[in-house]
Amino acid sequence: MAKKKKKYYTVWKGHHTGVFESWEDCKAQIKDFQGAQYKSFDTFEAAKKAHKGNYKDYIGKQKKFISTLSEAQLKKIGRPNLNSIAVDAASSGNPGKMEYRGVDTKTKKQLFIQGPFEEGTNNIGEFLAIVHGLAFLKKNNSDRIIYTDSKTAMSWVKKKACNTKLERTDKNKELFNLIDRALIWLNHNQYNTNIVKWETKAWGEIPADFGRK
Repeated sequence: MAKKKKKYYTVWKGHHTGVFESWEDCKAQIKDFQGAQYKSFDTFEAAKKAHKGNYKDYIGKQKKFISTLSEAQLKKIGRPNLNSIAVDAASSGNPGKMEYRGVDTKTKKQLFIQGPFEEGTNNIGEFLAIVHGLAFLKKNNSDRIIYTDSKTAMSWVKKKACNTKLERTDKNKELFNLIDRALIWLNHNQYNTNIVKWETKAWGEIPADFGRK
């Protein structure tokens, strides 16, 4: 089994800030901290440099992507439709602190963001992100499509059901209230928006990715 590559974690906002050499140490700084700001880096030097900078200059920044697909496969898939928005979620643990957002696919300008929620899952975040995107586009009378990299969330939206195994508790009450609102919206609104799977293997990480991988 290949040895897992070591990561370094920069925390801009948390119980303590700085560069941490393990995910457990990083998680201790962001747990129960409202508005925590953090990101992983491949080297200590990169993490240290980032800590001296601004969080917004690093969030969502993606490494240069080179697809491993063949030319024929890439040609068949084509390029992304830039008349679109992209949505994604990030969860620190499963369940764990979760947030989601939507961005303009072409410019990566953030259009909406929710969270972090104290206890959630990535699937819930992906589901809520799509529904939020549908409501956003309908409100703005937009003909753009929505890109998501989650087949599970696409299925939940289609079925108008959030099939999470996460139990409703006082800790995640706010999140489940949002899920209830999303389900009500799906059951009381019609939309023509196409929800399309983002081709990660061809195009790299979805533009709405939080860049913490």
